[in-house]
Amino acid sequence: MSEPTSCRVDAWLWAIRLFKTRSMAATACRGGHVRVDDVTAKAAQTVVPGMRVRLRVDGRERIVEVVRPINKRVSAPVAATCFIDHSPPPPPKEVLASLPHRDRGAGRPTKRERRDLDRLMGRE
Repeated sequence: MSEPTSCRVDAWLWAIRLFKTRSMAATACRGGHVRVDDVTAKAAQTVVPGMRVRLRVDGRERIVEVVRPINKRVSAPVAATCFIDHSPPPPPKEVLASLPHRDRGAGRPTKRERRDLDRLMGRE
């Protein structure tokens, strides 16, 4: 049996283990978090070798290049050979610790808190 020359982007992202389930990959595509060659991708878009897939997973920007399209989930060492990771390195833990954190269920920020956040993020 020969390997496919192209496959769906959601199946490929699941097969190379960037998402735990295929439905999570499809949901990310529907939410606009997956871009193929800088164009927002639907779940059924096909990927071929050489394409770049940019996605946001677990709050982190990932940029991967398709080396080999696969439809079935494989072991982690085999999956690592199917893509080239061009992602920027994750931020250091010190930076993550210094970012403001809002407790879940704390409600909407007040006007003062929103202005402080905007000032901190450089959006002012």
